[in-house]
Amino acid sequence: MTTSTKPHSFASLASAHRQKVAPGQLVENRTVYASQLAELSVYDTYEQAERVRLDAGELLYCGMMTGRKVMHGMDGFSTGFLPHESFVVAPGEYVEIDFPEASMTTPTTCMTLEIPRETLLKVCDQLNTVSERPRELGEWEVETRQWHLSHTDATQQLLERIVASHVHKEDDCDLVLNFGVNELVARMLRQQGRDFLLRCVQQNPTQSGLTNAVAYIEENLAQPVDIDHLARIACMSRTKLFQQFKSSLGCSPAQYQQQRRLEHACKLIRSGQSITSTCYELGFSNPSHFSRRFHQQYGMTPREFAAR
Repeated sequence: MTTSTKPHSFASLASAHRQKVAPGQLVENRTVYASQLAELSVYDTYEQAERVRLDAGELLYCGMMTGRKVMHGMDGFSTGFLPHESFVVAPGEYVEIDFPEASMTTPTTCMTLEIPRETLLKVCDQLNTVSERPRELGEWEVETRQWHLSHTDATQQLLERIVASHVHKEDDCDLVLNFGVNELVARMLRQQGRDFLLRCVQQNPTQSGLTNAVAYIEENLAQPVDIDHLARIACMSRTKLFQQFKSSLGCSPAQYQQQRRLEHACKLIRSGQSITSTCYELGFSNPSHFSRRFHQQYGMTPREFAAR
């Protein structure tokens, strides 16, 4: 059996992939790897292009490997798309893509996973069985909408592992893809579930004990989490509070606050705010501590993120 345990970056994987695949076309040259649960594709583009259309028959999960794209959605929005970010296209929808930097010497490379509805429903059923949400929030289900965010380093490593198993033709690549897709869908569902919970908080923070607790954290991101105080706000015991955070958000209250601090930090840095002022505004003890936490979450330092 041939397997690889050495971690690979998307840049090195893209280079290894292109050494094995001769371009049949210069824009969106596609290489396909299929399995029972999903279809993995790697796209290489070797020249600048605009408004190249990509249609999604099933849910399409996209990740940048090298270079930069600009994605234009059906509802008129446009956004840059960089490595360490996810972009999801809903079934039956499309995006139009610009390649502002692609060239023969610096091609733009992207991977996509086309995930059938059956796979999405299967993972939803599993989550509803083992990780039931509070009744007021309803069951786990996939929101079929366009979706763009900076993903965590754990998600980045998962995507790299899926691509590496196929680029290097490992004997267990089908298993890696199948297991990886299940984990990726679960991560996506938890992220979408959290987004839904935040919308509930904005609309009616007193809807449930959990929304009360989340609303308090959102309003006090820079302050340490007092679990006893949070439990009183939620009208729950400490044990039930932790259970509801774990089942609905996949983490503890303190971990949730840390994630939200760092997500808010991304927004502030993107808006042009300095790293130092962002650090102290969000309650981190010093820039070094902030940089370590940011790197743990996103696989890069705040300075590297700002440079992107």
